[in-house]
Amino acid sequence: MIERKQDGIAFLAGRWPLDPDRPTLLFIHGSGQEGRFWQAQVDGLIGVANTIAVDLPGHGNSDGDGFRQVSDFTRSVMDFIGAIDAPAPIPCGLSLGGAIAIDLLIHHGDRLKAGILANTGARLKVLPAIIETIQNNYDSHLTGLVKFAVAQTNQTDEGICRGVLATSTAGPTVTANDFRACDAFDAMPQVAGINAPVLILSAVHDTLTPVKYADWMAANIRGARHVTLDGAGHMSPIERPEAFNQAIWRFVESLDQ
Repeated sequence: MIERKQDGIAFLAGRWPLDPDRPTLLFIHGSGQEGRFWQAQVDGLIGVANTIAVDLPGHGNSDGDGFRQVSDFTRSVMDFIGAIDAPAPIPCGLSLGGAIAIDLLIHHGDRLKAGILANTGARLKVLPAIIETIQNNYDSHLTGLVKFAVAQTNQTDEGICRGVLATSTAGPTVTANDFRACDAFDAMPQVAGINAPVLILSAVHDTLTPVKYADWMAANIRGARHVTLDGAGHMSPIERPEAFNQAIWRFVESLDQ
């Protein structure tokens, strides 16, 4: 895995330079996180695509202070895609990252090969208490992150819990603004206009973005495929990396068939 930075955006790459004959999986993390969240995907999917995991502005090693609107993140990601000249980009986003991927598909679908929406929704409302906790007791928020975002059966797995916390590194201000961006996001009236191929990934034990969110998107995005992973919660790329990667591998391979 290679660490690089382009125009203020830090990222991890499975290979560099990018192979122009392969599509580019661009992994976009969730609220308060950083690109290392996707390490198992950057390493594990290199056989089927170029793999890139970004630190969004204000996160990880990227410059900036973050944003309070999904559209601002979308613009920065599109600028990044252009800056690295990513061939056949396929954004894959989780939660906030999924909202960004949806926004990319709606507004820039003609420049994308496909999209992958993981543990997210076309509308993401956030309880005010979550933002208040982040601002007033960030340690409590991190404790709750494992409790509510990881499947109960996985909460005794030290590797999974450590991986989630180790990649949730943004400070309280940036993280609170991430959740504000989620709360303001509503693309439900627009998703029917998505024309690119879409894979929707949900998790049986995800209480933050329940499977019904994915069911709705699958019913309203033309031709979308929906795969639900068992034994995982909101952090399924870390909780069930092999199953998560297998679903993406099959999807990417199917795009040119």
